[in-house]
Amino acid sequence: MPARNAAMTIGESINSVIAQTYGNWELVVVDDCSTDNTVEIVEAFRAKDKRIKLFHTGKSEGKPYMPKNLGIKSAQGRFIAFLDSDDRWLPEKLERQLPLFEDKDVAIVFSNYKKFSDGTVTSETDKQRIVKSASVVTYSNAVYGNPIGNLTAVYDTSKTGKMYFADAGHEDYILWLMILKNGFKALNTNTVEAEYRVRPNSVSSHKDKAAKWTWNIYRNILGMNLFRASFCFLSYTIRAIVKYIK
Repeated sequence: MPARNAAMTIGESINSVIAQTYGNWELVVVDDCSTDNTVEIVEAFRAKDKRIKLFHTGKSEGKPYMPKNLGIKSAQGRFIAFLDSDDRWLPEKLERQLPLFEDKDVAIVFSNYKKFSDGTVTSETDKQRIVKSASVVTYSNAVYGNPIGNLTAVYDTSKTGKMYFADAGHEDYILWLMILKNGFKALNTNTVEAEYRVRPNSVSSHKDKAAKWTWNIYRNILGMNLFRASFCFLSYTIRAIVKYIK
C-alpha cells in the first residue's frame, strides 16, 4: 500500500484489509515522505496488529512506481496484491480469489469493483457504478485495453517470480501484459470485491495522459509496428468511450 499524505483515507483502507475473512495476510505500507500524520496513523495500526509493516522511501521522486516496487521487494508472501491508500477491499476478497490459483496456468486473479465518491457508498444494485471485466483475460485480448483493476489484482510469485512496475505511465497495465505475455492467464472472480474512490479533479485531467501512456506501451514497450499499434489504440479508445458513457 503506497501512501503519501493519505491521513484522511488510509485508516479506511487498512481497516478493509484487517476485515478480510482470510487471515493469513501481510500488509506492507510504504510511506512516500508524507508531511501529514499518515505515518502516525499507520504506526497506531501496527501497534495493534503485527501483520502490518511500514517502510519508507526516504526520498520522494514523485514517481508512483517507486513506493510500489519497494512494497513488492519487501513483501514476504507468495501472493502479491495491491491496494491504494484511498481505496477499499470488501471482506471476502482474498478468500474468494486465492483458490483460483490452483489452475497452473493462472498467474493473476482479479475481480470487478465499484466506484464511490467521498461520503457516498454505492449499493450492489447501482450497476452504473460497478466496473466489470471479462471472465478470462489473456495477452491476446489484454492488448486492447487494461481489463484488470489494480485494486482487485493478485499475482502468484511462485509462477512468475517477483515482478515489478515499470517507470512508465499505466505501470499496472504494463505489469499485467508482461505476465500474460509469458503464456499465463488471468481469471476474474466475477464478483465485486473492492471499492475505488473517485476524486472530482482526477477524471477529466487524466484522459490525455492515459492516451499518451497507452500509445507508448504499444509502440515502445511492446514494440508493435505502426499498423498494429494503431489498431490496438483504436480499440482502446472505443472501449474507453463506452466505459465513460456507462
